[in-house]
Amino acid sequence: MTISTELELQSFVLLRLGERRFAVSASQIAKLEGVILRRGRIVPVCDVSEMLLGKRLTSRRFYLIAARNYGAQREWVAMPVTGECELINAEMMAAVESDAPHVAGWLSHDGEVIEVLNLDTLTPGPEHALAESAARQTPEAQS
Repeated sequence: MTISTELELQSFVLLRLGERRFAVSASQIAKLEGVILRRGRIVPVCDVSEMLLGKRLTSRRFYLIAARNYGAQREWVAMPVTGECELINAEMMAAVESDAPHVAGWLSHDGEVIEVLNLDTLTPGPEHALAESAARQTPEAQS
């Protein structure tokens, strides 16, 4: 008896950071634009290049604005990208326990295996940002 897993075709946005490509579920994408002010509110910019590539990137072309869940609240997050984005349909293989927390799954596209990002674990929530800001303002953090 063979066990087959049915994979459903999903839509993803491929993005480039340096020489690597990553994917984000298209259902999380708001729009592609270089503006981080949306409907009168400031959208936080989360630079994930250091976490994904091991170094910060100095060149950026535009921001990819996506939706991220902070607990029960859904907020916009803007991620700087360095290349073109592309909308594709693909089957996603689920992440396994040994994958990094920021990996939601994997897909294959044009002979390349691409990580699907889990924005909920990759970008810090408001409580984390407040804690980091407070730590930067303490005397120990400044020395």
